[in-house]
Amino acid sequence: MIYFDCAATALHRPPQVAQAVVRALGLFGGPGRAAHEASIEASLAVYEARVAVAALLGVPSARCVCFGHNATDALNAAIDGLLPVNSHVITTAASHNSVLRPLYRRVDRAEARLSVVPIGSDGALDLDAYEAAFRPDTALAVVTHASNVTGDVYDVAQMARIAHDHGALFVLDAAQTAGALSIDLQRDGLDAVAFTGHKGLMGPQGTGGLAVREGLAIPPARVGGTGMRSYSRTHPEALPEALEAGTVNAHGLAGLCAGVSYLQERGVEALHARVMELARLFDRGVRRIDGVRVMGGGSPAGRCGIVALNIGNADAAEVADRLNVEFGICTRAGAHCAPLMHEALGTASQGVVRFSFSPFNSRHEVNEGVRALEVVAKSYTG
Repeated sequence: MIYFDCAATALHRPPQVAQAVVRALGLFGGPGRAAHEASIEASLAVYEARVAVAALLGVPSARCVCFGHNATDALNAAIDGLLPVNSHVITTAASHNSVLRPLYRRVDRAEARLSVVPIGSDGALDLDAYEAAFRPDTALAVVTHASNVTGDVYDVAQMARIAHDHGALFVLDAAQTAGALSIDLQRDGLDAVAFTGHKGLMGPQGTGGLAVREGLAIPPARVGGTGMRSYSRTHPEALPEALEAGTVNAHGLAGLCAGVSYLQERGVEALHARVMELARLFDRGVRRIDGVRVMGGGSPAGRCGIVALNIGNADAAEVADRLNVEFGICTRAGAHCAPLMHEALGTASQGVVRFSFSPFNSRHEVNEGVRALEVVAKSYTG
């Protein structure tokens, strides 16, 4: 099997990730729930994961890293907590449904007004159009760092500056880029960063969270047990407990910490360079194939390790299925939970076949992918 579906979830991980999870399963009690050794082991692991993520994302305090299920969980908490009733919010057509649906829900409840900044057919975003979308009542901008369809990366530091110039908060959806690109909450002027553990951070599924700048209060998205202030009728308001009702996934966070440690040892920039070498090799190869159209790639800020394409008018799901059945190549076809991006690309009915790469892929695998596409494309183009 050749795995080119890393934008969905990492398959190949450093061995220390699995080792950390197995160790945790045999040692951990409830984190923050008792003073015995098993509970302390779990609490220390959660704290170490906070410290590691804070260092990776440029967060000044580990307490500002709040863990949850994934980036979707974090984006719901950020949007519901930071978007006041009867205010205006901005996003872009590159957004995933993890951004769009929480925003649509607020709009449908007549609680907010929404502007969506368009994306060009080349995957690029017009910063002038983005700035023009701000209004006196704009309270929040929620922006995807990189399209999960085309891999186009957006200049989020500049977009955050524009939002702040207009008095709005800026939330970054880093589901595709945390661990894959350099992100620094302080350097880039971000108010909050939603991240997931099972992609670029190389951790287990069911891990992720929201990193928040110091001083930014977010009301609890859920309330319940926290292991502290048990006699209070109200949930704690201080981070991270404010956004961590219930027992956190300490076993998964032990694995996440191991994945982040691997990234810090190898260097995010060095690993990204490796991924982009593979993506460019693949891109050059498939562009020479008759009938292949590569999507996006027009953003001035570059691209992450994704190459999306179609073969003529062939259904994307059929192409992906053939690659899997005939060649053992795993890709992702369809709409990728990003309907507005597909409208921009003109692929709403056809979908696209997405190839996404990791540092654990090889040049040999990339060349095999190109050769497989040549065979499949000939059957459609004659």
